[in-house]
Amino acid sequence: MRRADSGRKKVAWTMPRMPDLHELTRQFARPGRLDAILLRPARRAPVLSVDEAVAVEGHGLEGDRIAAARPGGKRQVSLIQQEHLPVIAALTGHARVDAEGLRRNLVVSGLNLLAARSLFRDQPLVLAIGAEVLLEISGPCEPCSRMEELLGPGGYNAMRGHGGVTARVLRGGVLRVGDGIECRPAAA
Repeated sequence: MRRADSGRKKVAWTMPRMPDLHELTRQFARPGRLDAILLRPARRAPVLSVDEAVAVEGHGLEGDRIAAARPGGKRQVSLIQQEHLPVIAALTGHARVDAEGLRRNLVVSGLNLLAARSLFRDQPLVLAIGAEVLLEISGPCEPCSRMEELLGPGGYNAMRGHGGVTARVLRGGVLRVGDGIECRPAAA
């Protein structure tokens, strides 16, 4: 607080109110972008890169093995950040790591996926993708031992913390590469 000289009218200055943690967890610098859609038709089958896919509420993505195998589960869709791919490559000594090999469904950029999972149960967040789809982040997508096969020795540990997240489909619809992604409160 700062006050003017005693000979003049006293003016009080106050600091602007800083947002609390609840408010901070709802603020994102900008929207993200859907960079790739990848479907896994069967275990160990080659991944299919598509320009659009249908997200089915409570199931996952049409054409992906998880949608048929485990409806209603927490791991209906997997997402990874494009920004993490160079980190994984650097940690494993590869010049480049492609998202297809990591077998995640959606590759996004420009949005911190870990921050899209609400810290507060009473204030859930959703990812709105394009005009129709709503996803709720359900947890981290932990790497499996197959990462050692794909990335070489240390691949599993290189993926830890960079493997992306899993999500539930709250509202289905069409996803398209290039769609915008916003993180917002679930009630909005």
